[in-house]
Amino acid sequence: MLKIISLNSIVVFVRLLISLGVQRVLAVTLGEAGIAKIGQLRNLMQIIASTSSLGVFNGVVKNVSENREDKLQLQKLFSTTFVFLLIGSLLTSITLFFNASWISVRLFDTLKFIGIIQILAFMPIVIGVNKVFVGIINGLSDYKKYAKIDLISYILSIVLLLIGLYNFSLKGVLLSIIITPIVQIIITLYVFGVRLKEHLNVSKINFKVPYIKELLAFTLMSIVSTVLVNYIELDIRTMITNKISITDAGHWTAMNFISKNYMVFSSSLFTLYVIPKFARINRGKAFKAEVFNIYKTLLPLFGLGMILIYVFRELVIEIIYPNFIGMEPLFKWQLLGDFVRLAALVMSHQFLAKKMLISFIITELISLGLFYFLSKYYVDLYGVQGVVMAHFYRYIIYFVIVAFAIWNYFRIKKT
Repeated sequence: MLKIISLNSIVVFVRLLISLGVQRVLAVTLGEAGIAKIGQLRNLMQIIASTSSLGVFNGVVKNVSENREDKLQLQKLFSTTFVFLLIGSLLTSITLFFNASWISVRLFDTLKFIGIIQILAFMPIVIGVNKVFVGIINGLSDYKKYAKIDLISYILSIVLLLIGLYNFSLKGVLLSIIITPIVQIIITLYVFGVRLKEHLNVSKINFKVPYIKELLAFTLMSIVSTVLVNYIELDIRTMITNKISITDAGHWTAMNFISKNYMVFSSSLFTLYVIPKFARINRGKAFKAEVFNIYKTLLPLFGLGMILIYVFRELVIEIIYPNFIGMEPLFKWQLLGDFVRLAALVMSHQFLAKKMLISFIITELISLGLFYFLSKYYVDLYGVQGVVMAHFYRYIIYFVIVAFAIWNYFRIKKT
């Protein structure tokens, strides 16, 4: 775990340095309204990343981790994944293309971006295939190649974004975000192609679905954890725009961008280490020991970083988002919520590792419901700050519920 953390820290640090400059350029050039619109598209891209492969990413990670030496089982897994990928990408493309005008108005409150959505309609197959490839890398715990792919892809995507901004302003930025998956899949194949061939024999892939039950569970999980999460973010950003202003929507989006940048530090650790590790643990004591091991290693580092971000929040705003003064009150609640969120997510990955479908869906729905309704309630009382307050309160309750669900799982298993 320490190896993954140290290597991942280098990648995240480099990404953060680059992101500082890029976010500043976007903020100065496009303002709060532009930042809000970029946030809308990124949420849509996350939804597509799930629907294009019918959410099999974590299923691929888990099953590759458990069967990495069993070529027959891997071939069955990849055949099923291929069918899911074809169905998911086709349905997603059709939905995007024929609803481009509605999506443009829903996301951007204008018909100006119909062409962007129609171009996006041709990308789900690329996004889905790349997602599956990354799932294989994570399942094999090849964190060095993952870090290399992640860093190179990120740098090239930023170059693409800046070219789009310079030539076509906001439309250019949105277009660059849409075509970035092409860059990502090229880099993935270049860096990981040789090892990928060792485990994925394309010629033996067929239209049979022997892993359909195993992967359908992860499809349902992904609908809740990715599709609904991003849809709610879209809805809340629209609510802030309508009830307060697009400027405040931009402030909340900017705060989310900062949060997601430092949360990247933990996300790859979950897929590269936590899920494969939990998948092999079958006793409550061993699980508890592993969770505390992760906590004592990860939480102090994460907590220290968050304290520094809070102390220097005004400097952070000045460096990354000049004149976004309305962001300052959002830091306290966002950082507190993210700290509790990290502690809860460590445990909740047991649901993915052990395919605890009902527990996962119930806890996620409670979490999302709390965030949605608390945000609606607190926005009327505290303005945009109410959304980050809802974020914090939601994860305190979520942490308690997840801890109880896992305790109950091992109690039942023991009896």
